[in-house]
Amino acid sequence: MSPKDRPKSPRQRLFVALELPDEFLDPFVSWREEAFSDRRDLRLPSRYSLHVTLVFLGYQYERDIEKIAEASFSDGGGAGGESFELKPTDVTEVPPRRPRLYAVGLEDSGEKLTAWQGKLAERLSGAGYYEPEKRAFWPHITIARFKQTERHRTGGGARGGARGRGPAAQPAPMPELPEELQASFQAGRLTLYKSTLRPQGAEYEPLRRVELSAADS
Repeated sequence: MSPKDRPKSPRQRLFVALELPDEFLDPFVSWREEAFSDRRDLRLPSRYSLHVTLVFLGYQYERDIEKIAEASFSDGGGAGGESFELKPTDVTEVPPRRPRLYAVGLEDSGEKLTAWQGKLAERLSGAGYYEPEKRAFWPHITIARFKQTERHRTGGGARGGARGRGPAAQPAPMPELPEELQASFQAGRLTLYKSTLRPQGAEYEPLRRVELSAADS
């Protein structure tokens, strides 16, 4: 058995995502920083961690990264060469009863991204790198995560006293997405990422990217 075929050969934690354009991220990040400025119970992912996750692949052998990238992005991955049109809707607690994070849902124009994600999942599943999830794909951006210590201290609910202790704690208000950030935008950079877990949060490194052209107006 050669060294690369040994069961303990190196693995990397991988996922495929759609990156977000700077013209959307600039005002979006500014709003998020202001909206959560007094929330010590939250951890805000860095600007470079804001994306739309399409498939999470978990730990994969390093030797398979090129094959995974080929399965993901060959011929643009069947995206037709055009970017995706998305429209932010509102801020949501996930999951609703004992939330772990805040997310902003995205309306998928023509369900083009949803269709592409489905085909991506099929390709990677057929190649043996992915097991499709039972729940339906939901395009969204994770914008804040609850700190574990705060969730344990307060019972884990964003509306159940995340800012204080005991029964007297007041519910944290749900931030609202301003109207100017609910405009549609185009996103066309697909990326295979390596995720490295750190005490301060995951760090993401792009391994392969595909750029799609802007859709015709």
